[in-house]
Amino acid sequence: MAKKSNQSDIYARPLRRLMVGILMVCLFLVFLVWRIDSPRVERFRANLVDRVVPSFDWALVPVTKLVGMVEDFQSYQRIYEQNQELRRELQQMKAWKEAALQLEQENAQLLNLNNVRLDAQLSYVTGVVLTDSGSPFRQSVLLNIGARDGIIDGWATTDGLGLAGRISGVGQKTSRVILLTDSNSRVPIMVQPSGQTALLVGDNSAAPPIDFLEAPEKVRPGDRVVSSGDGGVFPAGLLVGHVAMGTDRRLRVRLSADYERLEFLRVLRSHPGEKVDDDGALIVSTPALPPLPETIIDDLEPDAQSDTSSAEGADG
Repeated sequence: MAKKSNQSDIYARPLRRLMVGILMVCLFLVFLVWRIDSPRVERFRANLVDRVVPSFDWALVPVTKLVGMVEDFQSYQRIYEQNQELRRELQQMKAWKEAALQLEQENAQLLNLNNVRLDAQLSYVTGVVLTDSGSPFRQSVLLNIGARDGIIDGWATTDGLGLAGRISGVGQKTSRVILLTDSNSRVPIMVQPSGQTALLVGDNSAAPPIDFLEAPEKVRPGDRVVSSGDGGVFPAGLLVGHVAMGTDRRLRVRLSADYERLEFLRVLRSHPGEKVDDDGALIVSTPALPPLPETIIDDLEPDAQSDTSSAEGADG
């Protein structure tokens, strides 16, 4: 057995040396072919590439598959990380939901104990936006609620974040809402914290300008804008947006309502208040008079009798 192994080594070693020598010569020739700067050699290299490279597509398939597997693994890893992050956020939202439910129950208990009645203006009716008739000359939408739902012309509408417009035209099953950006829209507003009152005028742009501002120097970009309630059209305190400086150097309002995603609108139930005829008059239809002392009543009775007798004489 030892002799056979020695004989195989005797034949294998020279054969390996011969193969290594041939390989080195081939590599040296390839190096010379790719390094020689000659037109003939250049044509030879071009012909060689044209013949050999297209036939090596099969050799690139494993590499392409391997690269695809690496990319898929990286994508799977990113999806896994996103999934874990979403799970953590969902867990936090569940905790927030539980805390909100507890606060809601506590608030309801406190309101019940204090016998608190909420203002009717805080209730609302939610409608679905059917069509958007926005155009360069008119900004309005159509809701699927109308007179059968108790909608009244002039009520304010919000998208849940800020004031969106007012009801202008009520049908039996539908109603039209004029947005704050419409050129026919005029809304009394108040700028906080300065307390300046002004008028928000629609001009068919995304940021309506502010007009009739008494002290513009007291208003700064970023100030909060709410409805003032002047005129009795809108309830006071509804969020409208924030002050911004326009490109024309005019103070404008960046509206809080998202007009790009008007899918639902809340119509606030606001009832008209009492009318005041005279300046400084009280909103009391039949004011109650304080009771008079008996001495004053006795003094007034003779005067009343004399007035009655003189009136009878005049008639006679």
